[in-house]
Amino acid sequence: MSNIYLESFKTFFKIGLFTLGGGYAMIPLIEEEVVNKHRWVSKDEMLDLIAIAQSCPGVFAINIAVFIGYKLKNTRGAIATAAGTALPSFLIILLIAMFFYQFKDNKVVAAMFRGIRPAVVALIAVPTFNLAKRAQLNRFTLWIPIVSALAIWLLGVSPIWIIIAAGVGGFIYGKVTPSSVPEGTTNANKDDHSNKKAPSGAVGG
Repeated sequence: MSNIYLESFKTFFKIGLFTLGGGYAMIPLIEEEVVNKHRWVSKDEMLDLIAIAQSCPGVFAINIAVFIGYKLKNTRGAIATAAGTALPSFLIILLIAMFFYQFKDNKVVAAMFRGIRPAVVALIAVPTFNLAKRAQLNRFTLWIPIVSALAIWLLGVSPIWIIIAAGVGGFIYGKVTPSSVPEGTTNANKDDHSNKKAPSGAVGG
């Protein structure tokens, strides 16, 4: 049986090693490793963890690693996943800082980074569309992400206020809107209940 601490550390070390463009760019890698491969969390849990990690202070990548690690093995698991996520960036940035002035004007290095930037845009765009599908947006809720994005982009509204407003709005909506049963479910349940009560040998006349 594999050591869960070592396994989670190696998994998040690999995620941290190949993450370019910030925390959101690592979402596809996290989903592939954590959801599809290891099945440590479900897709719905992953969606909730992304929302929580973004709403909390600190680095997004570290936040989500801590949440997943804690779910696996409490505090020790959180330390293992957080260390695995942060260590590659620390080592790489340390090396870059040591040799930055020696290759900052190198044309080959500059060309490499110009090629990386479009790929980073794609890495961020893909999880955005996936999150939108899982959030089950419809004609009544589609305006929320659109207005939020425009408020941040055009008006310079702080994302903090968007998160607070969304949380308060969701709380109020949950309070004033009674939980409803999908149409057709009640009748189906009644039929099932009647069938269960009917004698096995009964014949309708």
